[in-house]
Amino acid sequence: MDSSLTVLGACPLDCPDTCSWVVTVRDGEAVSLRGNREHPYTRGALCVKVNRYLEHTRAADRLLYPLRRTGPKGSGRFERITWDEALSEIAERLTAIVAEHGGEAIWPYQGTGTLGYVQGETGEAGRRLWNVLGASRHDLNICSRAGNDGLRYVYGTPGGMDPETFALSRLILLWGTNTLTSGHHLWKFVQDARAAGAYVVAIDPIRTRTADQADEHLPIRPGTDAALALGLLHVVLEEGAEDRDYIERHTLGWEEFAAEIAKYPVERVAEITGLPADRIRALGVRLAHTRPTGIRATMGIQRHEGGGAAMRAIACIPGVTGDWRYPGGGVAYSTSAHVPLRADTREDLLPHPVRTLTMTRLADGLDESVKCLWVYAANPLGSTSDQNRIRAALSRDDLFTVVMEQFPTDTVDYADIVLPSTMQTEHLDVHAGYGHMYLMWNEPAVEPPGECLSTTETFRRLARQMGLTEPSLYDTDLEIAEQLLGPAGISLEEIRKQGWVRLGVADPFVPFTEGFPTPSGRLEFVSERAGAAGLPRVAGYTPSLTARTAPSDRPHPLTLVTPASHTFLNTTFANNPELLRRSKGPRVLVNPADAESRGLTDGQPVRVFNANGEFTADVEISDRVAPGVVAAPKGHWPKLSAGGANPNAVVDERDADMGRGAVYHDNFVDVAPL
Repeated sequence: MDSSLTVLGACPLDCPDTCSWVVTVRDGEAVSLRGNREHPYTRGALCVKVNRYLEHTRAADRLLYPLRRTGPKGSGRFERITWDEALSEIAERLTAIVAEHGGEAIWPYQGTGTLGYVQGETGEAGRRLWNVLGASRHDLNICSRAGNDGLRYVYGTPGGMDPETFALSRLILLWGTNTLTSGHHLWKFVQDARAAGAYVVAIDPIRTRTADQADEHLPIRPGTDAALALGLLHVVLEEGAEDRDYIERHTLGWEEFAAEIAKYPVERVAEITGLPADRIRALGVRLAHTRPTGIRATMGIQRHEGGGAAMRAIACIPGVTGDWRYPGGGVAYSTSAHVPLRADTREDLLPHPVRTLTMTRLADGLDESVKCLWVYAANPLGSTSDQNRIRAALSRDDLFTVVMEQFPTDTVDYADIVLPSTMQTEHLDVHAGYGHMYLMWNEPAVEPPGECLSTTETFRRLARQMGLTEPSLYDTDLEIAEQLLGPAGISLEEIRKQGWVRLGVADPFVPFTEGFPTPSGRLEFVSERAGAAGLPRVAGYTPSLTARTAPSDRPHPLTLVTPASHTFLNTTFANNPELLRRSKGPRVLVNPADAESRGLTDGQPVRVFNANGEFTADVEISDRVAPGVVAAPKGHWPKLSAGGANPNAVVDERDADMGRGAVYHDNFVDVAPL
C-alpha cells in the first residue's frame, strides 16, 4: 500500500513567478517535487533551477549545525557547537553591545533569499526583536527601489497590470526584461497574444533568449531607456494618436510633459540610444496605432543612475495612448503593491527613533559604529556592490558577525557564529508573487535535517535566551500567518486547502479605473512630490553615468552590464554541481570588434577590471552585445571562481537617481588577457 502524501507549497525565491508546487512525501522523506498544475498562472511548470530544489536540500555542503569560527576571518574554518552554546554567546555579545554602544550598533542585514511573509523579507522576519533591542533599521533597497519610486511619481503606486492580461495585448514591449530566464511563465500569455496577432518587441542591450523569440529586438544603449520612451511618444504626437479624452480626464501636467516630449525627435533619440532612426520611428508608429499595448519592464531596467527616471518615463506612455482603458494595456513592473498583506512588525516596541542603514551601501555603512552585523537571507559578498571593500569591512576584528545560512557562502566564511537555517520544504510560510495576482501557502513537508531551525524559531529562541518578556516575540508561525491573512479577509482554511487564492480583484483586472492613488487622483506627468525631493517635476530623461560620459572622459572604455543567469537565482544554486556545469563557468560576452582590438579569442581567460578591482572570466565573443558593451552574468560565488571574485568586484557602490538603488548596469571596465 502506498503511504505517500502530497503537500502543497510555493517557491520562495526572488523571482516574480512564485510557483505553486506539490511535494510528494513518503516515509517522512520528500521524494518528488513538481509544479502545481492547478495554479492558474504557473500551471505546473518549474524553472531549470527549482527543478533541482529537493536535490539542493540534500546537498553534501548543506549547513546542519551551529558553528563557531576557529580561524581568521575569511578562512572558513569553524567548529561545531550546540544551539545552547551559540545562543548563549550571541545573547551575551548582543547584551554587551547594546549596553555599551546602544542598539543602533546592531545592523540586521536581511536579503531576498526568501520572499516569505513569515520567514522572509516581505514580512521582515525578526523585526519585532530588532525593535525591542533598538537596532538600526535596514533599508532593503537593493532590488527594485529606483523603479518603484519612479512609478509612484506617476501612478502613486508601483502596482500595475495583471500579467495574465498580456494575453489580450496587441503590442507587447518586453523592455529590459529577459522573460524566458527571469519569469518564464509570462511567456504563455505572450504566446496567447501572438496567436491572436500581437507583435512582440524586446528592448534590451543584450540579444537574450527572449529577444531571439521576439518579433523584433532593439539593442538599446544601456541607460538610455527614458530617451527612447520620449522618442516613441514624439512619434505618437506626430501621428496625432494621443488619446486626448483620456489625457484631459485622467492625467495631470500634459502641456508641460508635451513640451518635454518635443525635445526628443527621432533623430536625437537615435544618437542617444544607438538605435537606427527608422526603427525608432517604425515602433513609434506601431505604438501610436495599436491598442492595447502592454509593457513589461522588470528590475534590470532601473539599475543605473537614471533608473528611476527610466521607469517614470515608461510609465507615462499609457497615459498618452490611453492604454489604461483596456485589459491588456498599461505597464507591469511588480504586482506587490496590490497585495493586501501587511506584517505587524510592532514599531511601537522601538524604545526611541533609530537610524537607517542602507543595503546598497554596505561597504560605506560598516564603519566603527556597527559592532554587530546579523546577516540572513543574504549573501552580500556574492551579491552586493564593491565586493573588495565589503570583504575588508567584514575582516574587522571588532565586528561580531552572525550569519544564518543554508550553505557555506563567501559571507559565511567571515562569520563569528553560523546558524543553520531551514529550506522551503521544512517550514511554514505565506507568499505573494510580484509577477502575478495570487497569494500562496507553503506547508512544511518534512522535518528539518540536522539541527536546522527556521528564521522565526531562531529569533524566538534568542529572545528567550536574552530574557525578553514582550509576548509578541513568541508568536508561532501559524499565529503570524493568521495575523497577516485575517485583516485582509483571506480564509486561512481555504488557502491551506488549495495552496493559493487569487487577490480580491476583477478578472480580467484593469487597474486605476477608479483613479490613481496620487495626490491629484490622476496620472501625473508632472509631480510636485518629485520636485520637492529635488528631482525634475516633469518626467524626462536622466542618463546613466556610462550614457552621459564622453568617450574621451571615460576611465575605461567599456560599459559592463550584469544580467541574470539562466542557471542561478542571484547566488542561490551557484554551488549546485550540475547547475554550475550548465552555466559554463564565469564568462563575459564581448562584441567581435572589441575582442579583435584587444587580441581576444573565444574561450580565452581574461581579467575584467577597473579601479574597484577585477574578476576573471572566459570570453564569449558574440554579437549579442553591441560594440562598447560587455555582459557578465551574475551569481557565481567568488570563492568558487578563478581569482576569487565575481562581477561585483568592479561594480561601484553608487546611488541611482531614486531610492538609492543599485547601479549594477552602469560601470566602466576594460578587458585584457590574463
